[in-house]
Amino acid sequence: MGNPKGFLTIHRKEAGNRPVDERKLDFTEVEQTLDTEDRVLQASRCMECGVPFCHWACPLGNVMPEWQDLVYKGNWKAAAEVLQRTNNFPEFTGRICPALCEKSCVLSLSNESVTIRENEAAVIERAFAEGFIKPNPPKFRTGKKVAVIGSGPSGLACADQLNKAGHTVTLFEKSDAVGGLLRYGIPDFKLNKYIIDRRLDILKAEGLEIKTNVYVGRDITAQELLDSYDAVCLAIGAMEPRDLQVEGREIEGVHFALDFLCQQNAILRGVHIPEESLISAKNKNVLVIGGGDTGSDCIGTSTRQGAKSLTQIEIMPKPPLSRTVDNPWPYYPFILKTSSSHEEGCTRKWSLNTKRFIAENGKLSGVEVVEVEWTKDPQTGRMGMIEVPGSNKVIKAELALLAMGFLHPVHLGLADELGLAYDRRGNISVSDKHQTSVEKVFAAGDAASGASLVVRALASGRETAKYVNEYLKK
Repeated sequence: MGNPKGFLTIHRKEAGNRPVDERKLDFTEVEQTLDTEDRVLQASRCMECGVPFCHWACPLGNVMPEWQDLVYKGNWKAAAEVLQRTNNFPEFTGRICPALCEKSCVLSLSNESVTIRENEAAVIERAFAEGFIKPNPPKFRTGKKVAVIGSGPSGLACADQLNKAGHTVTLFEKSDAVGGLLRYGIPDFKLNKYIIDRRLDILKAEGLEIKTNVYVGRDITAQELLDSYDAVCLAIGAMEPRDLQVEGREIEGVHFALDFLCQQNAILRGVHIPEESLISAKNKNVLVIGGGDTGSDCIGTSTRQGAKSLTQIEIMPKPPLSRTVDNPWPYYPFILKTSSSHEEGCTRKWSLNTKRFIAENGKLSGVEVVEVEWTKDPQTGRMGMIEVPGSNKVIKAELALLAMGFLHPVHLGLADELGLAYDRRGNISVSDKHQTSVEKVFAAGDAASGASLVVRALASGRETAKYVNEYLKK
């Protein structure tokens, strides 16, 4: 512990975001950075607790106290090495992770948790700037061939780990570029895509083979896959969106959130979108249905496209501002979250259920909603919803974006062709070693767990790689 009194004498200091009036005009990353001196001071606040709850809360098992201490002592290279022992891509999590670790930091009891996520981003950026991150190909090859399908965070982590183990790994991606939702789902103002490309250059130099524009299950059959590789890992995500089957769903102007976000990212990548296929918020009243991170990303993107007004609705009640008695520290706090996109201008409403979409001249003109009340069944403990009589109202909207989450991986195509078993939620059923019902086929990330966080996908990819490696050694 470098500074035993750091947490007493130095307060939490965040880097903060660029000014709203400036950042809403472009897609450049919103978050700023602290200078080296301030960052070292923030790292010095880590108490190296006897029980490091930050480490307990992190799905990757990052050992925060160790690399915080190294940052305080100015040993950035060692800090980066310790960080990368458990995290393949700190440059991703350092930008977009909800920082489960910080919520479980002992100092969060006084709302002064260590700035772990920002420190993480600073460490890996310093490592790249100083040239500490260099290709390190495996010294030998095992002769085993592995196919990883899907290049999102779980697929990238799994492929990286297996390549490091000396196997010959081919990473397949159906899109024109690697990254999955990191590339096409998360807006540039949260994750600049250069960050992905920079890491890909390292992975390719280490021998990872990458094939884009290859739709496995269509361009390559399931049987060809099984015949050509010693093991297969499916990291295809949970891409089946939750739909809203109400009157008027087919009206022009109602779209899935991910279609909207992917299209904007494609435009920034230089892809031409035909006018008739363009989903634009410009000069429109936009309604985002769904209160999670995807909905927030739609808000930020719509702001930058020039929306006339922005409203976000959620069917669940408004979360509390602070922890409730049944949600104690060190567990993750289920409280109201206000993102940088919300700060840029947005009306938020809760406990509203969507009843129908309304058209005018064949295009969306409004959305009818009704207020709902939630009650708990005293016998089962389950929450139930009832509509409030006479509370119906119409929200004016020319663009409605459905951001209600995802159900499970897409079954049609590769998964069905392989004859995989699914669990009751429709996810790919796996054993405790991430193996599917088909021999030598494994599943990682959201495909097996359902939609979750990037940090959990990375952890799943690493763990799946461990079990694939064990399988191949047999």
